[in-house]
Amino acid sequence: MFELEEITAGYDRGHPVVRDASLTLAPGEAVGLLGPSGCGKSTLARVAALLHRPYGGRVVIDGEPARGWRHTAPRAQRTAIGVVFQQPRLSADPRLPLRDLIAEPLRATGRRDEAVRRTGELADRVGLTGELLGRRPHEVSDGQLQRACLARALVLEPRWLICDEMTAMLDASTTAALVAVVEYYRREQGAGLLAVGHDRTLLERWCDRTVHWSEAWTH
Repeated sequence: MFELEEITAGYDRGHPVVRDASLTLAPGEAVGLLGPSGCGKSTLARVAALLHRPYGGRVVIDGEPARGWRHTAPRAQRTAIGVVFQQPRLSADPRLPLRDLIAEPLRATGRRDEAVRRTGELADRVGLTGELLGRRPHEVSDGQLQRACLARALVLEPRWLICDEMTAMLDASTTAALVAVVEYYRREQGAGLLAVGHDRTLLERWCDRTVHWSEAWTH
């Protein structure tokens, strides 16, 4: 199970944007978190991804409470979670060609020898050609870069996926393609998915259940 228990979080302790939020995700389950822009759902997603320390509450991953945030989190907990953000250009190193962007987590965790095989497999899966893999972020479209960012999120075979407005900047065909990749991975690996967004139709079609942002979670 992946559990968020009474999370209070924000960027000013006196004015949290999330207050006492609780959410549970089972292995293999897809849960949508639906809410308007600016409500705090992305902050909650960052807490779930161990990228933002909350003021209160806890994150429990496979029965173990989170024991750190960002680089202080244990490797086993960090690598259990794959994350895709809304704006790929803010989450991609502009110096890296796409093949190195995808392989970056493997190198960071001492699995460099798997880079060529895994990058090739995932590039095929997300729809990136060999020619595109040699390009840097400024040389590809937002949709192509987001495909690479999704491949990067999957390269360590995480048990939990967090997609924070993953398709908000994409056209309908790219959205459908990336959702199909996530669903294939989820079925293949039994991974749980938290999909954060403001598109009710997409989330309700994509997810097993949708949680609507509660005013009780905000200041």
